[in-house]
Amino acid sequence: MSEPVQAADVPAPDPDDSMPDPWKVRHFDPDVGGPDFGRLLAAFRDLQDSFVAAAPPLAQMVPMAARIEALAAEFAEWEGTEFHVPAGMRNDLPGRGSAMMLPIVFDEVTDERVSGHVTFRRFHLGGNGAAHGGTLPLMFDDVIGRLVNTAGRAVARTAYLTVNYRRITRIGANLRFDATMDRVEGRKRWASGRLWHGDDLVADADGLFIELRPGQP
Repeated sequence: MSEPVQAADVPAPDPDDSMPDPWKVRHFDPDVGGPDFGRLLAAFRDLQDSFVAAAPPLAQMVPMAARIEALAAEFAEWEGTEFHVPAGMRNDLPGRGSAMMLPIVFDEVTDERVSGHVTFRRFHLGGNGAAHGGTLPLMFDDVIGRLVNTAGRAVARTAYLTVNYRRITRIGANLRFDATMDRVEGRKRWASGRLWHGDDLVADADGLFIELRPGQP
């Protein structure tokens, strides 16, 4: 494999990447990856959904694997550092442009509250039409984490997150969420979130987030 190079239109790392506190200089860039990155992300999400929903003929397993391996090798040639790739850095795209995240869309972001909508896809299926239970903590951590780290606040990491499963979370349904800041004491930030299907509360969560000390990863 050839040596990794920077992706097209993505700036090369600068010396600040080696500073003791890189979170202090992290920024979300709506232009990184260009206007077509959203289409690329959507295509990859479609591939994830199609993969888990498919039962290909045995004769197609090897040629399909070869095509995916070739595409993975092509992406590897454009590998960049964490702070210089589009994935995870595009707040204008569902899930911040990260294929790992659910396609979360924020409709409102204030200092004390966030709200928006999300659809759990076939890729997130646990069984019998319901989202896998492990995908809900991922969603709440991202939603509540967005809130506690907004408004110019110093970066905080999750200390604990408790999720209560009230009803089945159906895949393919348009769900809405909200999260609120509940309490702040020094470096500690408590916040909670809720997930709704229509008027039904399907899950809720509360967590504690701790502001990082200078130099903490």
